[in-house]
Amino acid sequence: MMNSDYENLYDMSIGEIEKEYPIASDFFLNYNFGYIDKNLLFSDLVESLDEDFSLNFGVEKDELLDRLVEFLDEFDQTVDTIDIDSITINGGRDKSSVDENVSITISKGEIISIVGPTGSGKSRLLEDIECLAQRDTPTNREILVNGEIPSEETRYNMDGKLVAQLSQNMNFVMDLTVEEFLQMHSKSRFCENQDDIVKKCFYYANKLAGEEFELTTKITQLSGGQSRALMISDTAYMSSSPIVLIDEIENAGIDRKEAIKLLSKKEKIILISTHDPILALNADKRIVIKNGGISKVIPTTDEEKENVKYVEYLDNLLLDFRNKLRLGEVLKKEDIEPILKKGVAKIVETI
Repeated sequence: MMNSDYENLYDMSIGEIEKEYPIASDFFLNYNFGYIDKNLLFSDLVESLDEDFSLNFGVEKDELLDRLVEFLDEFDQTVDTIDIDSITINGGRDKSSVDENVSITISKGEIISIVGPTGSGKSRLLEDIECLAQRDTPTNREILVNGEIPSEETRYNMDGKLVAQLSQNMNFVMDLTVEEFLQMHSKSRFCENQDDIVKKCFYYANKLAGEEFELTTKITQLSGGQSRALMISDTAYMSSSPIVLIDEIENAGIDRKEAIKLLSKKEKIILISTHDPILALNADKRIVIKNGGISKVIPTTDEEKENVKYVEYLDNLLLDFRNKLRLGEVLKKEDIEPILKKGVAKIVETI
C-alpha cells in the first residue's frame, strides 16, 4: 500500500517531484534520467519506457513508481534526529577479565579523549559506543542513552544517524568532484540552504587541511589529510549525528585542534582516541585504557590547561621544522638557538 504522502507523484512533473523531494534527483540519475525535460510528467516518463529499459535496469516500467516511493520513504525515515543529552559507559572487564568498576556519563558538548598504549583497547571502546553495547561485546560494557537502556530500534534501525565515526583510514571510491560530493550529501541530509552549506563545508575543510584543494578536485585525488578534513567539516555542518567518534586524528595531517574546536561548536558528544598530548589535554576529561580496560578517568586540571601552551609551542616548532624540510630548506643552528639559549618556558612567556 502506497504511503499517502506520495499518492500524487504519478501526476507530477519531474521538476515538481525534485522540488518537493530534492533527493529524488539522485533517483532519476540512477536510472539515467538526468537529461530529461523537467516539465515532463512522471506518468508520461513511465509510458515512454521500452523493453531496453527493463533489460538494462531489471525494472518493469509499471514498477518504477513503487521504486520511487520506496526510495523516498527510505530517506524520509532518516530525517528525524534523536535528542541525546548524555551517554553513560558502564564498565565491563579488561583482557584479564578484571572488572572495570566504572560508570562514566558524558554530556552534550563535552570532549573526551581516550589515551593508552597502542593495542590497549582504545578503538574497542569506540566500537562499544558505536554499537551501543549491551553487555554483548567482548568487553561486557553497557552503554546507556540519556541514562536509559536504548531500545532495539535505536540500536539497530538508526541508519547511521546516532553516531558519526571518523576512522584512521578514509578512502573514496566515487568518481565525483568535491562540490558534487558535498551537494549530494547535503541533499541526502535534507539540509536547508544547501548551496551555503556546501560553500561552508568546503571553506572549513580547506582551513583544516595541510594543503588546499579546489571544489573541482576529484575526491579520489584527495590526500589522506584532505579527505579527513573534508569529512570533519561535513560532519560538523551536515551530519545530524549527536555523537562523534574520532580515531587518531593526529595522523591525518590536519589542524587537529581547529578540527575539534569546529566539532565542539555543534554541541555534540565527542570522543577522541589519541596519542597526541595536545588533544588529550584540550579535552574535558581523558579516559585511560590499560590491558583492554578503563583504568581511570582524569578531569583536565587548570594546571594542565596552563601547561598545554608549552606543549603547543614545541609542537608548532616541530611543525615549522617539518615544513622547512618539505620545502627543500636546510635546518640551521639559528633555527634552534632560541630554545638552546632561552629554553621553552622563556619563549612561551613572550607569546
